[in-house]
Amino acid sequence: MGSFSIWHWLVVLVIVLLVFGTKKLTSGAKDLGSAVKEFKKGMRDEDKPAAQLGDESRDAEKSRDKQAEHDNQAR
Repeated sequence: MGSFSIWHWLVVLVIVLLVFGTKKLTSGAKDLGSAVKEFKKGMRDEDKPAAQLGDESRDAEKSRDKQAEHDNQAR
């Protein structure tokens, strides 16, 4: 009574297929697989040191700092 037989699981599988359809189940499985893959990739990338900012990013950051200084002095 505590465990289900293979026939119980087959009936549940058939009901799930009838309710959701094969397209939704396969697309859901693909989405889950890609999410797991991205998670694993993120965990591997976490161990690597962070990349330095490029020259363009540094220039933009300096411009923002200068603008903030100018705004503070204008007050």
